[in-house]
Amino acid sequence: MPTTTMTARRLRPLPSLLGLRRTLALTFSALLVAVAASLLSLGTAQPAAALGNGLALTPQMGFNDWNAYGCNVSESLIKSTAQAMHTNGMQAAGYSYVNIDDCWMTHNRDSGGHLVPDPAKFPDGIKGTADYVHSLGLKLGIYEDAGTATCAGYPGSLGHETTDAQSFASWGVDYLKYDNCNNTGAPAQSRYTAMRDALAATGRPILFSLCNWGQENVWTWGAGVGNSWRTTGDITPTYSSMLSIFHSNVGLASYAGPGHWNDPDMLEVGNGSLTATESRSEFSLWAEMAAPLIAGTNIASASADTLSTLTNSRVIAVDQDPLGKQGTMVSSSGGLDVLAKPLAGGDVSVALFNETDSTATITTTAAAIGKTGASTYTLTDLWSGASSTTSGTISASVPAHGTVMYRVAGGTSGGGTSATGELHAVGAAKCLDVPNSTTTAGTQVEIWSCSGGANQTWTHTTSDQLTVYSGSGQMCLDAYDNQTTPGTKVEIWPCNGQTNQQWSLNSNGTITGVQSGLCLDVTGGATADGTLAQLWTCNGGSNQRWTLG
Repeated sequence: MPTTTMTARRLRPLPSLLGLRRTLALTFSALLVAVAASLLSLGTAQPAAALGNGLALTPQMGFNDWNAYGCNVSESLIKSTAQAMHTNGMQAAGYSYVNIDDCWMTHNRDSGGHLVPDPAKFPDGIKGTADYVHSLGLKLGIYEDAGTATCAGYPGSLGHETTDAQSFASWGVDYLKYDNCNNTGAPAQSRYTAMRDALAATGRPILFSLCNWGQENVWTWGAGVGNSWRTTGDITPTYSSMLSIFHSNVGLASYAGPGHWNDPDMLEVGNGSLTATESRSEFSLWAEMAAPLIAGTNIASASADTLSTLTNSRVIAVDQDPLGKQGTMVSSSGGLDVLAKPLAGGDVSVALFNETDSTATITTTAAAIGKTGASTYTLTDLWSGASSTTSGTISASVPAHGTVMYRVAGGTSGGGTSATGELHAVGAAKCLDVPNSTTTAGTQVEIWSCSGGANQTWTHTTSDQLTVYSGSGQMCLDAYDNQTTPGTKVEIWPCNGQTNQQWSLNSNGTITGVQSGLCLDVTGGATADGTLAQLWTCNGGSNQRWTLG
């Protein structure tokens, strides 16, 4: 993917390399290259077409040994974990992959250049382990690295993609997690694409999980390369880590869908300092964001509370919903977050997440989450199973660091649909316009006499973006520099999934920025061609009313 210099104000925060569990495995030069790549990468491309290998049509579910065991992986661990999943309800709940992480091989390839499973750790080899896992009706995953060595210093696959893919296929591997250490500075897309093609050439369906820590704006090209891609650095079993990763991942909904998912890393449910409340929040938020659910705890010894969280069928159904929509942030004020996820059949899942350290009431409405047309709506609490009805208000007292999830039924849902047309400024009787049909990022939009041109044709997407133009030239309506103060200019910018590019079209005719809560406003209430648009405090004026169509 070509790179172009970008002003610093547009850069996303880099993943915390200090927080990576494998930082020591990176050479200093590779670290510098990785940082430089993040700084240069634009994230301007539109979401790529899905990989098309028929896998992960809903987010993958399974187990990975790293979070709980690190390098202490073995055949006996994988077999006992598979057996536990088979009998404790996890397999029945949808968990199907049992994944081996780093440290499974010897430090040298054989004379033919093949990877060698460590005979002390895997006396029956990977194939023998896979055969056992398969006998239980489960699938086996394995780990490798898109560099010269894995993060723990074992042979990497860079330059050996064809040989290694053939080994994986011959062993009966069903899933490849592909890491990013010791990568020589080569562009991630080319390294990951080489393994994609090698896996495809084997003829065996192998789910391809990209693990490049969110670098090089992987969400903009990952869909054509893998079934999922990590959007952040590594998670740790702390509330602060979970919260940081949630914030990094939640704005990327436009890039996810059946067969291609944003991956905010493995679940820490049951690990470290996470409380039961915080573990339920992680599970709730990952499900709301249509994320892979990969358990990373000691499954064989998991507590009843941990298993209860991991196997909650109502929450899993949200994650596995076949519509394949990632939930988006409806509102976020003072650490009180409302997320909504449209579901197949017209229901909407709502997550009320309290980031703060004190119990708080979080409130939204049926209209705000895209529900209309009913005098009452049914709310099902996805953790307790209790049902209630409401005329429109959706509210709960949410404990500190906790999440309440509802499934909202009734009426009609705007979720999963989009609308396209001219965006009419009601007060001026003119249209929102990109001056001179430019595609220059940073151009402030204006009003102009309606012409039906492409520079006046806007689409409100299912991810709440307002896009103009199509194909490679598509741009998003954007609040300048993520600013949230009255007077912030409104411009076009390459779509990047951030909340300053998400807009709510409200029933009163206003258009509000999801990030700021401010109204799209024709400056000064003027009506002349060329009057600029901006964000302003909502005041009910006709210069803040719009119609799309």
